Amino acid sequence: MSTDAERLQWRRNKVLELSSQGRSQPQIASILQIGLGTVNRDLQYLRQEAKENIKNYINEKLPEEYEKTICGLNTILREAWNISQARETGNMEKIKALNLAKDCYSMKLELLTNATVVDDAIRFVQSNQFFTNSGDSRHEIIESINEVNGTKRKNEMDRLPSQRNAEVLTVNRIF
Repeated sequence: MSTDAERLQWRRNKVLELSSQGRSQPQIASILQIGLGTVNRDLQYLRQEAKENIKNYINEKLPEEYEKTICGLNTILREAWNISQARETGNMEKIKALNLAKDCYSMKLELLTNATVVDDAIRFVQSNQFFTNSGDSRHEIIESINEVNGTKRKNEMDRLPSQRNAEVLTVNRIF
């Protein structure tokens, strides 16, 4: 027999699944035969849980994975150079090793130039603007993100409504 906690988790998983399929809150309530308020509370809980998961990932997992990737690329790069400079290596193997080294340099450069994106994400999460001001309007949240990224537009209202909607969708997908 399942416990109350297991049933609660099952229901929240179903709410998330149905929501991800584009179902409205009333549709979810009808399908699961629960109240609309319950669906609303479950969605609020799931949003908060997702925010915490992103916050933990950005603060804890991402920096570690970034360092491991750079370390791995350095190891591959070192081996590629060793292979390319070995006397017994044939010309085709040397060319392949040099091509691998070139690819490693490209990957490292991309990672290093994208480090500002990682830093921006970490600063955004640490700023607590988003997590403490959960009552903010979507417009204010977008402005907060733009300020952190240093890309705040001078005239927000000059943009087309479809452009503003695209930003809102992007924010919703992230948080």
